Amino acid sequence: MKEFACRKCHMLTTEKRCPNDGSNELSDEWSGLIIVLDPKKSQVAKTLNITVPGRYALKVS
Repeated sequence: MKEFACRKCHMLTTEKRCPNDGSNELSDEWSGLIIVLDPKKSQVAKTLNITVPGRYALKVS
């Protein structure tokens, strides 16, 4: 199943809309992967402004 990355928040999804922010601006051209389980305790999540647990692309074209 193909995953798409939201161009706004970088969350990965297989849906037609981003489950995080509802955006339909999705791209199939992305690279890098970060999985955030607990954004409140993750320094990486804080640096990337991630507040919702999930799978995220590091770069979205």
